[in-house]
Formats: sequence, structure tokens, C-alpha cells
Amino acid sequence: MMDLEYAKESFRQYLNHYDRSDDKIMLKEVHTFCVLDAADYICREEKISKEDHELALLIALLHDIGRFEQLKTFHSYDDNLFDHAEFGVKVLFEDGMIRQFIRDDSYDPIIRTAIACHSLYEIPKEVEGRELLHCRIIRDADKLDNFRVKDTEKAEAIFGISAEQVGLEPVSENILNAIREHRCIRRGERTTHMDMWISYLAFIFDLNFPSSFLYIKNQDYMNRNIDRIPYGNPKTKADMEEVRSICNIYIEEKIY
Repeated sequence: MMDLEYAKESFRQYLNHYDRSDDKIMLKEVHTFCVLDAADYICREEKISKEDHELALLIALLHDIGRFEQLKTFHSYDDNLFDHAEFGVKVLFEDGMIRQFIRDDSYDPIIRTAIACHSLYEIPKEVEGRELLHCRIIRDADKLDNFRVKDTEKAEAIFGISAEQVGLEPVSENILNAIREHRCIRRGERTTHMDMWISYLAFIFDLNFPSSFLYIKNQDYMNRNIDRIPYGNPKTKADMEEVRSICNIYIEEKIY
């Protein structure tokens, strides 16, 4: 049995160990509950069973639990410094904290796999069945809320420099080619801040459900994210129009 309100209260108590006035901590707390809303949307639109719907919401609540210790220790989201998904699995399953959120241990393998895989470049081939379903739900929900975050967060918080400075930078050819190939971009492929920005837009190439693409379209997130940066570099402006066209066409194709 799952009791989401019980789990939410336990989660809030866990966050009391951290400085909730810190902007980064606050952002991740808001992100957690927005991912929960996105998972709820996907489950409703995709007609997911009641049991899996409830489980998906619990996974959404817990998916980024490792972020808070990462931010407390490093004040950074850089997973090269600290793998937040791996730490989340440790806290929940090696340290036994999962029982503070759900008493029934029969769902543990699904929860563990979904959290471990939620931020990987791709889901491992050996994941299948219900574990695969929940990996797909949490990965989509997480990405949907990342579009919201990139629509609202200040450029300085994302890049460490102004939006104007970002828009003067070039787009690397390998990054443009990744968009043309309809694939996500690995961290190691990025050179400029513009490359980083495009890598967030490329999240659409890893979405799994038609409802996720419909969500992006209805919120107009692709255009809104692209239009946030003033492209002072004419070549960059032209490249971003190509990115806009490719991504919007891809979204339309995946809805229907």
C-alpha cells in the first residue's frame, strides 16, 4: 500500500536537515513537486493503472533526494563532482530511509531502478517490464519540468554569465549535427554555453510518451526557451532557427 501524503510529510521532514532558504535548495524542492505534477499528468493522459500511477508519484517525490546533499556539500548540480542519483539510491536503500516513505517493500526494485536510471544518458538495455515503464515516466516528467525551469530561471543561475553573453557565443558543429540526428547530447560533447543551452532543448529526443510532446507543445516551451536568449551573434541566430525548426517538426510528428 502507498500513502502519498505520508510520504510527502516524511520528505518535508527530510528537507528540514537542509537550508531551505538557499536558492538552489528551494529550486530543487519546487522542482520535486513540479515533477510529481508532471508524472501525474503523464499517468492520467496515458491511462496508467491506479497502482502504477500511485507508484509513479512516489518515485517522482524521491527521484532527486540525492540532490540536497549534493547542494549542501558542493553548492553545485555538477554530477561529475557528486552523482546525485547514485547517492539517492544509497540513502534510500543502503541506509534504509525508504521505509520512511513507504512501508511495503515489494516495490523496492522498481523504485530503486527508476531513481538510479532517471538521469542517465539512456536507460540500460536490460531494464524491462514495470521497471522500464517507471524509468520512462520519471525521465519524461523530469525533462518536462526542466523546460519549465529553463523558462523561468535567470540565465546567470543557469550559466554563470548573462543571457547577452551566451547569445554572442557560437554553436559547435557537432551539437548542430546531434540535433539533425534527433539525439540527446552528452555533457562531454559540449564546448560553449550555447552548446549547453541546446543540450537542454535536445531532451525532447529522449521523451517516451505522446502526452509529453503534447505538454511541450501546449506550453510552447520550445519557442519560449529558444527566445529567452538574445542572439547577438548572427551565425548563432541562424543556427538557432534551424534548431527551432527541427525540434518543432519533431514534436508535431511525435504527438500524432
